[in-house]
Amino acid sequence: MKKELTEIIKALRNYMEMEKESGLQETSLKGLLAPAKGGEVQATPPKTLHEDGSSALEKLEQEAKMCRECELCNTRRNVVFGEGSPQAQLMFIGEAPGLEEDIQGKPFVGRAGKLLTKIIEAIGMRRKDIYIANCLKCRPPKNRTPYPSEIVACRNYLIQQITIIKPKVICCLGRPAAQTLLMSDLPIGRLRGKFYDYHGIKVMPTFHPAYLLRNPSEKRLVWEDMKQVRDELKRA
Repeated sequence: MKKELTEIIKALRNYMEMEKESGLQETSLKGLLAPAKGGEVQATPPKTLHEDGSSALEKLEQEAKMCRECELCNTRRNVVFGEGSPQAQLMFIGEAPGLEEDIQGKPFVGRAGKLLTKIIEAIGMRRKDIYIANCLKCRPPKNRTPYPSEIVACRNYLIQQITIIKPKVICCLGRPAAQTLLMSDLPIGRLRGKFYDYHGIKVMPTFHPAYLLRNPSEKRLVWEDMKQVRDELKRA
């Protein structure tokens, strides 16, 4: 996994360099390419021309449904774009859709999704008031690890979602999501438990709900992370 994520980071940086050489200085990847360091991520997400969050997300979703940038378009049932409030103060980001998500076209609807709903409710929030998305919008066959090319192909949708929603806090669920957003190769056990700054947005990495289903003893650590999220939202 570490080697694969290192390849993802390298691929993203190479793509950035290619865009710069082509004269595209204001690339949508700009905010994703500074590695996490000392609890901070220097990030500058792209500006959006859309003023209404709901219509902007709807337009972006329609674009995603037409996407043919990688081979996943040939194996997916549905594009799993994202779900929730365009005005959400809290955004969750996972890795990629699973089987149930691919069938229903909605993120986190399986066993891990039910646990995520309980986590959201435990901090006094409702699922409909937050926003949930994944790094990839299409399911990799057999839930395999995303290829670097797939992360690159899908990166702009995630960055635009963040830009449109403008959440106060982002919670990255699991190692792939955290490492992809923060451009870090640190394991989730070292990333979790503290906030990182993403262009004024607080980012809290924590364990993925699917991991908690296999390792219920780690729920305590996730609860500690989520209490920090809850308290940060209260301050915000």
